[in-house]
Formats: sequence, C-alpha cells, structure tokens
Amino acid sequence: MTDTGRTLPMTVAEPGLPARVRIHEVGARDGLQNEKAVVPTEVKAEFIRRLAVAGLTTIEATSFVHPKWVPQLADAERLFPMLGDIADVGDVELPVLVPNERGLDRALSLGARSIAVFGSATETFAARNLNRTVDESLAMFEPVVARAKADGMRVRGYLSMCFGDPWEGPVPVPRVVRVARALRDLGCDELSLGDTIGTATPGHVRALLSALNAAGVPTDVLGVHFHDTYGQALSNTLAALQHGVTTVDASAGGLGGCPYAKSATGNLATEDLVWMLDGLGIETGVDLGELTATSVWLAGHLGRPSPSRTVRALSHEEQ
Repeated sequence: MTDTGRTLPMTVAEPGLPARVRIHEVGARDGLQNEKAVVPTEVKAEFIRRLAVAGLTTIEATSFVHPKWVPQLADAERLFPMLGDIADVGDVELPVLVPNERGLDRALSLGARSIAVFGSATETFAARNLNRTVDESLAMFEPVVARAKADGMRVRGYLSMCFGDPWEGPVPVPRVVRVARALRDLGCDELSLGDTIGTATPGHVRALLSALNAAGVPTDVLGVHFHDTYGQALSNTLAALQHGVTTVDASAGGLGGCPYAKSATGNLATEDLVWMLDGLGIETGVDLGELTATSVWLAGHLGRPSPSRTVRALSHEEQ
C-alpha cells in the first residue's frame, strides 16, 4: 500500500450519522458457502483469526445446516473448536447459523453463545431454501429461539428477499414487515434485512425502515445486509445510516452470493464499507490495511482476485 493509500480517504463528517457502526462480518460463513471449491478448515480458521486481528468484533463463523445442503461448511464441528484462541485477540463474538433444533443441538454441544436463524419474506424462496412455507418456517424457528434464549444465547433473525425476489419480483413492504414482526415476537434480539438479489434502492430502504418503525420494530434492533448486484450496496447503506441503523453486514473481499438465488452476486465488501465509513468519520475499530491484507491472502487461496474495488486499489491488483 502506498503512502497515498495510508492517508486517504480524507475524513469529512456528515451531520446526523451514527458516531460508530458495528460491522457484522459474514465472509467466513455467507461468503465461503457460495464458493465452488471447499476451502480447507485450517484456512477458514486462519481467515477468521486474521479478521479478528483486523479489528472485527462480530464474525459469523460457520453454519450448522446439514452438509448435504451446504457442503462448503460441512466441517463446522471441526472448525468451531479451532476458534477458541480468538478470544485472546479481543472481545469477539462468533455467531453461527442454525436452521432447526438439530442444528441448535450441534451448536450448543460446541459451546456456541450466539446463533442466527434464516427466514424469508417470500413464499417461493422459503420453499426453495427451507422446503417450507413462510409460516411453517416461523413455526420451526419458534422452539429454536425459545431454547437459545433460555440458555442465555444471543439470537439474530435473518430475513431474506426483503426488497426483490427473482421468482416473485418486487416484494411489498407490508409483507416484509409482517415476517419481521413475527421474528421479533419469537424473541430475536436483532433482525438483519437482506437485499438478497441486490435490487434495493435508497428510497426503498428508507420506506421499509420507516414502515418497520411504525409497526413497533425499533431501529436499534435492525441491521442491513446488501448485495452489490446493481452497484447500489453503498448508497443503500448510507440511506440506512441516515435513518439511524448502526449494524451493517459485510463480507471481507466481497465474497459470497446465495446458493439458492442464482442472480445474487457478492455481498457488500467490508473494505469498501470501511473506506466509506472512514471518510465519514464513523468509527468501526477496523484497520483497513490489515483487512485488505487478509482479503488478498484469502484470494490467493481461492485462486482469484478479490472483487472488492478497495482491495484492488490498495493492493495494486488493478491498475
């Protein structure tokens, strides 16, 4: 990285934005689950350790979905015990995705303290991803969330297809609000609003957030999860920040997509997000240089360059 890279971007704060944003890093789970090749367990563990060293404090580690459905994460039982030393790096939370009670049992047996369930705002995606209707999936989550909360765990509810669905088209805001309220009523501490195929625009983001607030879902329990299919992820993130959202999902190097929605491209790159937040004077605790080096390192293991514009600019992968 050049001296220019170290001194830019210039910080110019914008009134009305949060002072600090918590980045929910999803690269090790949502990113790697969409890779064609299976990444060795030791590489995954080192990737997570490097993310923690870079200053990320919420790093989604893996998924306890049946290996038949997500073979890239079939090593969850082997990986999670390898992450114990990450606690020495700092106060790092390592949430895991669980689809049902069997997944919860597996997570509990390994000492996981934070989980996420994965719902859908649309019926078609619920059928393809969970083999259930939306309401049947909520019923499946109910005992999972209840048991996790009784055990003192933190529970996040992912809500996919909040803005557009490749089979159903635009998703009505009231439909998203209904499912979000249901997840909240189950006991989820936090909801992540997913733009799974990347069709959201800033006005749509503001409309959904306002509708959720009107329905009794406060902004401080909401996170946003944008994909960059149409180049809108950062502008949508800024709209969410202007509304008061302080939790943003991102994936180191821009890894990921969705194995059940082929039109979904990569997640918002964590480096691109940090560059924007640094420029706005918003604290994240993340060292952009360390993070960029981590994504370059992982790209070497994946055998292809990172799609993140910031990673390419700072590492001279793109001239």
